[in-house]
Order: sequence, then C-alpha cells, then structure tokens
Amino acid sequence: MILSTNHIEQLAAFGKALSDPTRQKIMKLVCCQWKNVTELVEDTGMAQSTVSHHLAILKQTGLVHSRNEGKQSYYTLNQDAIFKCCENTEQIYAPEICDLP
Repeated sequence: MILSTNHIEQLAAFGKALSDPTRQKIMKLVCCQWKNVTELVEDTGMAQSTVSHHLAILKQTGLVHSRNEGKQSYYTLNQDAIFKCCENTEQIYAPEICDLP
C-alpha cells in the first residue's frame, strides 16, 4: 500500500479519536444502537456540552453516523470506518509478519 498524506491524516485522526477514554466509552455506548445526546449524558454522567464535544470529534473523523429526528440527533458507531482504519493500519505498518533477529 502506498502511504499517502491522506492515509497518514486519516490514521492520525483515528488515533486521536481513540486516544480519549471518554470517546471510547461513547463509542461502546453507541455500538449497534442509536442513542441521542440526552441518553448519552445519562449513560456517562457527563455534561451535555462534554458529550456533544466528543461526538463532534467522532463525527468529524467518520467514526459515528448521525441522523436527525425532529429536534433530536441520534448517533451510532460506524463499524465500517473502524474496520477500514484498522485494516489500513495493518496494511501500512504490518503488511507481513517479520522475523527479526
């Protein structure tokens, strides 16, 4: 795989999104289900502004899907993006098993 600037930027954004325990918790909470901010505030015990901040980062990096229903926004984990980022990481940094001395 050719390592392009775009790949590097995507992997860096993916790493940044995963580097925060709060975002990891939110990702787990929205895995395989749709939740709105109010539900995530209740589930995490965090302020609405904090949850919204972390959701914005996850959305910007493409790690969550969102949909609007009336005044509410709902979020779910974008499992395809998780898989693709992990696959790209493997292809770039571990394309084959190396036997090091």
